[in-house]
Amino acid sequence: MEGPKIFFTIPLFGGIHIDETIVNAFLITAVLFILCKVLTYKMEKIPRKKTQIIAEKLVLTIDNLVETTMGKNCMRFSPYIMALFASSIFGSLIGLIGMRPTTMDINTTGAWALLTAFFIHYMGFKANGFKTYMKSFAEPIPLLLPINLIGIVSTPVGMALRHFGNIVGGNIIMTLIYTGLASLSSMIHLPVPLFQAGLPAILSLYFDLFSGFMQAFIFCMLTMVYVSNSAPDESAA
Repeated sequence: MEGPKIFFTIPLFGGIHIDETIVNAFLITAVLFILCKVLTYKMEKIPRKKTQIIAEKLVLTIDNLVETTMGKNCMRFSPYIMALFASSIFGSLIGLIGMRPTTMDINTTGAWALLTAFFIHYMGFKANGFKTYMKSFAEPIPLLLPINLIGIVSTPVGMALRHFGNIVGGNIIMTLIYTGLASLSSMIHLPVPLFQAGLPAILSLYFDLFSGFMQAFIFCMLTMVYVSNSAPDESAA
């Protein structure tokens, strides 16, 4: 599998490569920004426009998901979960228009996973205090300290590789199918690659659409579960 194309290099800190993933990520951000502006343009107290109704429906859906999964004390994470979900979906679905998915780059999913890890430990420090939280890694017996430390690293690594691997795997399978069907068409001397019509389109519904949505949903669910497990239960205070 080829890596992202490098468009140009900024001669700073030994050279910063601006590759296809970075450019596509900025384009997705711009599209999401424009979409948010369109959906929230001239909002009214009583929604009558379809765009505002759609916007409120999306926000309420994410809010309900966060409240159900994380609890009312973590509702402040709703904007982050929505941004993460949208970035993941759009990052995967741009492959349908011939662009390289940003989620096919381990740096993308790795950055999201590291941010999730930061929130996990931030909420743990906030809930228990620095000393108590650090001592928890050696409980119930100090012998478990190395295992717990491995868990700190394995959580973001596992999240990043799971999302990245599924998107890359689906892309590789689709590439092999297209190549195989094209070869089959040429073997029987068809004037056009007839076998590439039909089956790839059906499989694309799974690997590009369904899988893209599922991986975004799973990544967000894991984020909410991990963070909520470390979050302080403010409602019980």
